[in-house]
Amino acid sequence: MNVNSILKREGIEPKSQLEKSQVNRIATIIAKKICETFPEHNLKEQDIFSMLSELNMSIAKMPADSAQAKYFSKNNSIYFSDTMDLENLDTLVIHECIHAIQEVKNANGKLLKLGLYDVTSGKGQGINEAAVQLMATKVSGVPADTVKYYNLDFSTPSPLFYPIETALINQMAYFTGSYPLFHSTLFSNHVFKNTFIAKCNEKTYQTIETNFDLIIHYEELLSLSYADLADYSKTNASLPKIKKLNKTIDSLKAYILKLTISTQNLIIENCFRAEFDSIKDATSLTAFREHLYNFTPLLFGTEGYEFYTKFYYDMMNQLEEKAELIKQNGVLTYLNDLQTDLLDLEKEHFGFKFFRRLFDKLKLLFEEAIREKT
Repeated sequence: MNVNSILKREGIEPKSQLEKSQVNRIATIIAKKICETFPEHNLKEQDIFSMLSELNMSIAKMPADSAQAKYFSKNNSIYFSDTMDLENLDTLVIHECIHAIQEVKNANGKLLKLGLYDVTSGKGQGINEAAVQLMATKVSGVPADTVKYYNLDFSTPSPLFYPIETALINQMAYFTGSYPLFHSTLFSNHVFKNTFIAKCNEKTYQTIETNFDLIIHYEELLSLSYADLADYSKTNASLPKIKKLNKTIDSLKAYILKLTISTQNLIIENCFRAEFDSIKDATSLTAFREHLYNFTPLLFGTEGYEFYTKFYYDMMNQLEEKAELIKQNGVLTYLNDLQTDLLDLEKEHFGFKFFRRLFDKLKLLFEEAIREKT
């Protein structure tokens, strides 16, 4: 499908192209802001300016229920809504410019990757949109805020655009740090993915990645449903049609809520469990306790939600047991040495799952033996 067909399908009607001086102004401001905001990534302002200044930037009529700025890789163009104030370069403009910076194409110009989004497999679009928007809020200096969407109460770095997604990616970055996240977003590599897997496990990352894509998908369907509802109101549609559409809207909201809470619980359960297993002395035990408690401001809340509270107290009880083990036996290095030996042996001869199960059983026996001595 050519670009004109895509634009028409998405309801984008180009009106006029920006003058070169306007393009250069936008490229200059955004290149400077990105480099100042993320100095640790050794970005070169001139390189980013050159990349952005070569883009085609146009004013277009955009559907009211869609994003008011859009980057198209096929023709290296960004379309801005005719209602946008381009004197004030908000997060939407920055967001689309970051998309232009992060793309990776093959020799034939085919798009392969866009930050955390593997275009060839179709995976990671949602998590990439979240990361890009989080970066855009940092560049523009938008303050975090507490909001309520779909019966979810939470604090988000981006109250107006991708609020749920940016809050969830913030939870992931709580364990990896922001450097791997922003590095992979800018340079389209696996640093963030591998760092998160190291802090957790690969299956959890893959599930979270899928959940981000689903949340984005359901939000798009919800936006379309609201647009249809507005049209129904204008055309005086029958009451059964309106009721059916409202039921669809309620179902989509429920799906988004369920996916969000499910993703949050996955992050909490798997990341903190892995961190707990690595505790070997009083210092790491204290650090874990503080890390678990300090996660609280990042939580999504909704009526009847008790997972984190139950998990927290369960961890506190287990910490008491581990503290006693450390008190009686000192630094718990035996398990770490055993795990390393088993994993080295696995690489040479056996399957990982077999030794993982064996290690877990030996770990339980070891801790039980220590308890019996105490």
